[in-house]
Amino acid sequence: MITAARAALLVTGIGLGWYGITALLSFAPAELLSVVAWFCGGILLHDAVFAPLSAAIGLGARRILPSGWWATAACGAVCTVTLTVIAAPVVGRRHAMPDNPTVLDRAYLLNLTAALVVVWSLVVVILLLRRCLR
Repeated sequence: MITAARAALLVTGIGLGWYGITALLSFAPAELLSVVAWFCGGILLHDAVFAPLSAAIGLGARRILPSGWWATAACGAVCTVTLTVIAAPVVGRRHAMPDNPTVLDRAYLLNLTAALVVVWSLVVVILLLRRCLR
C-alpha cells in the first residue's frame, strides 16, 4: 500500500516537473533571465538572511521558553512567517491602483493582524489544554 502511494507520488512529481520545464522553455530569453534572477535571489535571501535569523530566534526562544512550549511556539512562529510572507506584497498598498479600486480592495493589514491573533490564540489555547490535561 505504501509502495503504491510512493509510486503514485513519484509519477505525479515527474509529470508536474515535466510540465514546469516545458512551460519554462516556452518563455522568451529575457523572461527566463528574470526567472533565474528571482530564483537565485530567493535562495540567497533565504540562505543569507532568513535561515540564520530563524536559527538565532529559535535558539533564543529555547533559552527563554519552557521545554514543553517549544513545539507549539515553533508552529505558531512558522504560521506567522508564512502568513506574513504571503501578505507582504499587498500590505500597505491600499491605493496602489487608483484607476482600478477593485484590485486591492481589502483591509489586508487588518486581515493579517486578525489571522495572527487567531494563530497565537490557538497556540495559547493548546498550551493551556496541555497544562489542564496534566
